Amino acid sequence: MGTASSLVSPAGGVGEVIEDTYGGGEACEIPVEELECVAEYERLKKEYEIFRVSKNNEVASMVKKEAKLDRENKRLRAELQALQKTYQKILREKECALEAKYQAMERAATFEHDRDKVKRQFKIFRETKENEIQDLLRAKRELEAKLQRLQAQGIQVFDPEESDSDDNCTDVTAAGAQSEYWTGGALGSEPSMGSMMQLQQSFRGPEFAHSSIDVEGPFANINRDDWDAAVASLLQVTPLFSHSLWSNTVRCFIINTDETQPEVEIFIRNYSPKLQRTCETMGYFFQVVHFPAENENHFKDVRKWEIEKSSLVVLLLHLTLPSCLLEDCEEAFLKNPEEKPRLIYHRMDDDGVSSGSVQQLIEQISCVNKAKMIDHVGGVEEGTHKIYTCVEKIIKQDILGCEMTEPEGKDLGNKEESTAPEEEVFGDVLWDAHDEQEQMEAFQQASNSTCELGFEKYFERLNDLVAAPAPIPPLLVSGGPGSGKSLLLSKWIQLQQKHSPNTLILYHFVGRPMSTSSESALIIKRLTLKLMQHSWLVSPLTLDPAKLLEEFPRWLEKLSARHQGSIIIIIDSIDQIQQAEKHMKWLIDPLPVNVRVIVSVNVETCPQAWRLWPTLHLDPLNSKDVKSLISAECNSANVKLTKEQEKKLERHCRSATTCNALYVTLLGKTIACVGSTGNIDETLQQCFQCQDTVSLYRLVLRSIQESLRNDKEKGLLREILCVIGVSHNGISESELMELYPELSSAVLALLVHSLHKMCLLTYGCGLLKFQHLQAWEMVRLEYMEEGENVISAYRQKLVDYFTMQLSRDRVTWRSADELPWLFQQQGDKQKLHNCLLNLFVSQNLYKRGHFAELLSYWQLVGKDKSSMAAEYFDSLKEYEKSCEGEESMICLADLYETLGRFLKDLGLLSQAVAPLQRSLEIRETALDPDHPRVAQSLHQLAGVYVQWKKFGNAEQLYKQALEISENAYGAEHPRVARELDALATLYQKQNKYEQAEQLRKKSFKIRQKAARRKGSLCGFALLRQRALQLEELTLGKDTPDNARTLNELGVLYYLQNNLETAELFLKRSLEMRERVLGPDHPDCAQSLNNLAALYNEKKHYDKAEELYEKALDIRRRALAPDHPSLAYTVKHLAVLYKKMGKLDKAVPLYELAVEIRQKSFGPKHPSVATALVNLAVLYCQMKKQTEALPLYERALKIYEDSFGHMHPRVGETLKNLAVLSYEGGDFEKAAELYKRAMEIKEAETLLIGGKATSRHSSSGDTFSIKSALSPNTFLEPGQR
Repeated sequence: MGTASSLVSPAGGVGEVIEDTYGGGEACEIPVEELECVAEYERLKKEYEIFRVSKNNEVASMVKKEAKLDRENKRLRAELQALQKTYQKILREKECALEAKYQAMERAATFEHDRDKVKRQFKIFRETKENEIQDLLRAKRELEAKLQRLQAQGIQVFDPEESDSDDNCTDVTAAGAQSEYWTGGALGSEPSMGSMMQLQQSFRGPEFAHSSIDVEGPFANINRDDWDAAVASLLQVTPLFSHSLWSNTVRCFIINTDETQPEVEIFIRNYSPKLQRTCETMGYFFQVVHFPAENENHFKDVRKWEIEKSSLVVLLLHLTLPSCLLEDCEEAFLKNPEEKPRLIYHRMDDDGVSSGSVQQLIEQISCVNKAKMIDHVGGVEEGTHKIYTCVEKIIKQDILGCEMTEPEGKDLGNKEESTAPEEEVFGDVLWDAHDEQEQMEAFQQASNSTCELGFEKYFERLNDLVAAPAPIPPLLVSGGPGSGKSLLLSKWIQLQQKHSPNTLILYHFVGRPMSTSSESALIIKRLTLKLMQHSWLVSPLTLDPAKLLEEFPRWLEKLSARHQGSIIIIIDSIDQIQQAEKHMKWLIDPLPVNVRVIVSVNVETCPQAWRLWPTLHLDPLNSKDVKSLISAECNSANVKLTKEQEKKLERHCRSATTCNALYVTLLGKTIACVGSTGNIDETLQQCFQCQDTVSLYRLVLRSIQESLRNDKEKGLLREILCVIGVSHNGISESELMELYPELSSAVLALLVHSLHKMCLLTYGCGLLKFQHLQAWEMVRLEYMEEGENVISAYRQKLVDYFTMQLSRDRVTWRSADELPWLFQQQGDKQKLHNCLLNLFVSQNLYKRGHFAELLSYWQLVGKDKSSMAAEYFDSLKEYEKSCEGEESMICLADLYETLGRFLKDLGLLSQAVAPLQRSLEIRETALDPDHPRVAQSLHQLAGVYVQWKKFGNAEQLYKQALEISENAYGAEHPRVARELDALATLYQKQNKYEQAEQLRKKSFKIRQKAARRKGSLCGFALLRQRALQLEELTLGKDTPDNARTLNELGVLYYLQNNLETAELFLKRSLEMRERVLGPDHPDCAQSLNNLAALYNEKKHYDKAEELYEKALDIRRRALAPDHPSLAYTVKHLAVLYKKMGKLDKAVPLYELAVEIRQKSFGPKHPSVATALVNLAVLYCQMKKQTEALPLYERALKIYEDSFGHMHPRVGETLKNLAVLSYEGGDFEKAAELYKRAMEIKEAETLLIGGKATSRHSSSGDTFSIKSALSPNTFLEPGQR
């Protein structure tokens, strides 16, 4: 710096100077600023040291804290591990507890099942012993009566047991069973329907007091069983289906000349498809049959067969009529015993005159037949349109019976009434009429045999089964394939229906494996519905296959208790059902006391567990049966065999495979077929080489092929058989003609006639199917030996055909039946999935009750319930976007409703609400808020809320539906009854028993009235037509049979409430019987009794009194003092006296009724108690309480001894005694008795569940004087 600088020495004192060596020895002082910087430096240094020490201390503290936290973390981790172990232990304990709970629940369910089984066994044992005791008592009384009669005749009896050989005695029957009272020699006439009805009404076990004092006419009490018995006795004159329909097909047979060929071509080309669509919408097939003029002799037998099958024959004429057509015209128009519709079209020219043969034929037809005529002058097109219009009208009105009387009826009639006729009968239960018709046709075909094959010994064994005391297991009818099991069962069913009309027979004939008839769920549902139909029970029925199989035994027990006679269930070929042992396990449980089960199986395929049952094995045919079968077939074709040929046949038919019924029948048909034209010896040699039925079928098929004219027909024969073989349920003729356009109706008729005649094919609900399993096996061996490739090709042909129908919006029950099944057989899950998402296919399956089948398809696709519901809902949303117009919106609402019902049946209640609400919204918008279809939506939505336990919402919806139905249909329509039943069920679930009982009474009355108007399943329209025909037939002949028929027709008209017509028939029956049998014959008493009942119904009491007294006088002189017909007349004359106020005259008759019942059943029988109650009620009305009291007490004692202290009849008698005690001033006793009566009523209501009026219900069976007596005065009981 050029100056000396000084530094402060730390050791030096103040002011000391240090010399600078760089200067010149000159000394300088240090500046003050630098000194301050040094001091600041020192200060900062110290602060740093302090900060450093502080931070080091903090770090050390943090290290200590970290170590402490590590220790705490280790401790917490150890605790967590301990807690996890404790949690796992608790979880395992919970699972063990749940498993123990489920095991306990299973043990409880098993215990309840065993308890119910023991209860049923004990009930069966008790009822069996009671029946045995009643049988013994009745037998004792009859033996004593016989002994007295013999002693009165002066005959010395050495051994009382020999009196059992008396031929004139009345057969001993179980208590409450139908007795054949008309078979004795005292009457000398066959049982008539009226007499059967009287017996069923009077001797159906114990009678009810209600039926003894309030009945107006003999048929006011008749239930569905009596009606079915009446119709069963008229089966030969009243068909179950229209004679104009051949197996669900409307067949139009056209006869034309060359001059009218243009009309035929136009009709087939332009109008036949329209008629086909019309029939399809109603569930029927339509088939036009037309033969060419050439090759007349070749089609001669076929034409005759087709005319017999035809629903309608149309004859088209112009100027001339060739002689070759005269035979067809005579067969169709002059020999028409069934009065089928006939139509004649006559095209006339202005200047032309028809030939004499044409005029003569028209005159002959007009004299003997009521054929419709079309006289046309004009063009061919116009004439063809007239033919179409008339044919359409005949089909709708005369054949299908769907005539519309009001124009506006089409809206409801076609769309609503026709789509849900089953809902009026079975509530919400879905019913397939095609399945039912298929079963009826299977029964008719099974019983179609010319020979009985020595079945009498088997009939006796079957009869023994029915008569044997319970409990007994099912009877197994076994035999080889084609041994005649179906024939035996069908023949026995016919005998049972004829001789035991009060026996309910439910049958099911299982067809080919994998067909609809072999599905176990459908079989059980059909049997349950038939039971419900015969018991008039309208109750919800589950569609879940597993639950249906589980609940069937309970349904059988409940419904069998309602039926008054025996119930016989017959299942033919039960071994053809898939997993039969699993699905038919209800057969192993004890059956109700009045139920018998008969099943038939093939020996080879019978389940091992069933072989322990009682078995009726069909023996091979003996030489006599073989000869009679072959002779019957040969005689039908006018073929006679030589002695040598008969011996050869007898030697051949000795092995196990050649002496069964099917083989021998087929052998006889083969001989008869070639006998008139071929060499019988050569045919026999060919037949002798066939050692089983399948090989014989092969020979038959080859003979049919040889009879065909060219290779084209042979190829078509192969195609037809193969297509039928790979189908689900068969193929219709109209479908075959669409599948093969080159196939004409004439060639098809020729092929079907040949195959049907030789037992290869048959008809089932309009479908061609194989008549026997052996025929199906033969076709597979003959035409499908190459394996799956051939089968797949034919299945693909069917798939293409039905897929094309779907693309044309032509969804019928056939496409819904076949297409999903074909996709299932092909294993194509994607196509099956797409097919199921076609809403109309699924709707068709569901509405026909094929719920189990629909579920199985979805399970195959791999979808659960929720995903299936979601996909359906999405498909509906997409479909809704394309809907325009009222008609499409109505269709959309139907689809939404079907989806909602389907989801409800699946148990998806929360998902079912949305589609049902959407259906309701659409119908309210598209139709009208008061339209009946809106009521249908409300009803279905309310059903979901009921299952969801939302009773308040459900009640509101049901009431709205009830109001709409009453406004739309009237207060006495079955739809109204359905809403009343639904409301009653709802109140029952809410324990509102009084409200529920009132609604059920009202519903039951509506259904009774509707049934009397509508009649049985046969339909009163057909009945009226047949009645008119019978009337014409019986005009000129006086015979007991004709008089009986007139009486039966009068009874049926009475049931229709057509009293004027009924009076005419009953009067004619009485007049004829008096002329033929004499005025004192018991049959005349029957006519007098029925006429008296009719006058009673018309309130002509004086005439009724006179006739009843005449009938009573005849029966007193002609019948035994304890005869049921005598008791019947006594009862109704007493009712009439009471109604007319002639109580003094009524008393001795009521006393006589008590006496008759004591003689018939013994003094402690419930029927005697009923008669005592009736007499007591009469005494009460005469203010003779002192005489009434002991009668009531005696009746109460009998009821308690017979039925127990909690039976409804005990309750009704207690109620009557309570009113009597109240009138006598003993209020404490009256209160006690009334309390007991109410306890019994509540117990009964809980037991029966309020499903329908029970035969033990106090609502309709037992009369209570509470309704007839007021506290101060006695009043006449009101009308029912």
